[in-house]
Amino acid sequence: MSWLPSLETKTPEEGYELAIKLSRMAVKKTQPDDEARNKMRPDYANNADSLTMASHVVATNFQTVAKANNYWR
Repeated sequence: MSWLPSLETKTPEEGYELAIKLSRMAVKKTQPDDEARNKMRPDYANNADSLTMASHVVATNFQTVAKANNYWR
């Protein structure tokens, strides 16, 4: 089974969790080396601009998930 069987979720909260997963998977697919990602983590974990950009990516993915769920109407 695929790691992403559907964008459909029951609730907005589940949708937000899916948006986070989409964002994390994008990083993992872009940099598949666990050691490299772990080595870089302290650099962005303590950088306000990096954290703000990460939040932006999650928000963009949440917009996609929300639209796929007809905004849970």
